[in-house]
Amino acid sequence: MPKAMNKILIIIQREFLNRVSKKSFILLTILMPFIFAALIFVPALLSTVKSDEVKQVVIIDHTQKYIGQFKDDESYHFIAGQEMLPEYRSDTTRIDAVVEITEDLIQNPTAAAIYSRKEVTKGLLSLVNNTLNEQIRHDKLTSYNIPELQNIMQDFDKRYSARTIKWSEDGSANESNAGIAVAVGMILTFLIYMFVMSYGGMVMQSVMEEKTSRIVELMVSSVKPLQLMLGKIIGIGLVGIVQLCIWGIMLTAILAVAGSMLGIAALQSPDTAQMMAMEAPTSDAASLVAALHNLNLAKMGTLFVLNFVGGYLIYASIFAAIGASINEQEDSQQFIMPITLLMIFALYAAIASGDNPDGPLAQWCSMIPFTSPIVMMVRVPFDAPMWEILLSLVILYGTALGMIWIAGKIYRIGILMYGKKPSLKEMMKWITYK
Repeated sequence: MPKAMNKILIIIQREFLNRVSKKSFILLTILMPFIFAALIFVPALLSTVKSDEVKQVVIIDHTQKYIGQFKDDESYHFIAGQEMLPEYRSDTTRIDAVVEITEDLIQNPTAAAIYSRKEVTKGLLSLVNNTLNEQIRHDKLTSYNIPELQNIMQDFDKRYSARTIKWSEDGSANESNAGIAVAVGMILTFLIYMFVMSYGGMVMQSVMEEKTSRIVELMVSSVKPLQLMLGKIIGIGLVGIVQLCIWGIMLTAILAVAGSMLGIAALQSPDTAQMMAMEAPTSDAASLVAALHNLNLAKMGTLFVLNFVGGYLIYASIFAAIGASINEQEDSQQFIMPITLLMIFALYAAIASGDNPDGPLAQWCSMIPFTSPIVMMVRVPFDAPMWEILLSLVILYGTALGMIWIAGKIYRIGILMYGKKPSLKEMMKWITYK
């Protein structure tokens, strides 16, 4: 047994050092956290940048009831018009769009139209519709002769949003935010999906390279095929775990620096964040920070690692069996396609479960071992029942051990077979061979 373990450790060391020493691994490990940070901050920054170009919009209001409601802003300048002029259709005009209102919209809802040489933008359409709807609503209320209508309208237009508070196990109240929980769950879900697919593919690629170059014939003379397969799976898996740890540390530091530069206190203590949210409930930033800190990050991190390892072992063993059974890259497509579709289904199931983390889809897919590593991470931020989490992990790791045993049987036969492409039926027969 010690000799077998030593051989596996040697293979693990070889696979691990062979990959972490590559320039591509080093560059990807360093650059990816900056890419993740850019995906978080760049859209937020770009959304605050307004275009310098102000669009010219002509309002032709034959009723004179609505034109006064159109107010200029940073994007649109409204011009009063008397009638539709031919020059508005010209390519040389500075007018971007024309809004024509021919009749009272209460009497004729189809009496308003927007004309433009280009497709009307969503922003302009929304602005025009909201402005007209505001006046229509005012006109309808006016017809009821309600006293102090203006004050009532101002009070009626105020928007209210209830705060969400979650009770912890000790009974204390903590600020929560469903959006933050969904976002964190989706990020962890996507990371598992991406790593399982990419590193599982690495296992298959490594097995195929050694088989086609016939290096494996020399290796199996000193180690058993199962030991070789386990060494590859564990060694490449450790590369993924190390890369995840580095990304986590770097991304935390980058977000902290970027957050402080942008005036976002991303790394306040939980007590400080909670105090800010409680004392200033109208502060969205404070509430989001408090909600983020009130998530059980230690529990989520632990379950992320456990689900990642279990999911990786299942799919890496499948990829290893595929790589050992085929001789050409083209032959792998018929086997990889079902696996890819299954992973895509798991990802879509996770996205769909974000709105209903305790629904039937989420519960069943978090128990099926081929989808549970991805779907369960969406449920964890919403405090899924512990018995369901533990049952999911038991099924996951039980299936992983079974898949490793099955893959080892296929790997043992397929790794030394050349020429003929095996069918799925033949691969099933290999499992029964002693």
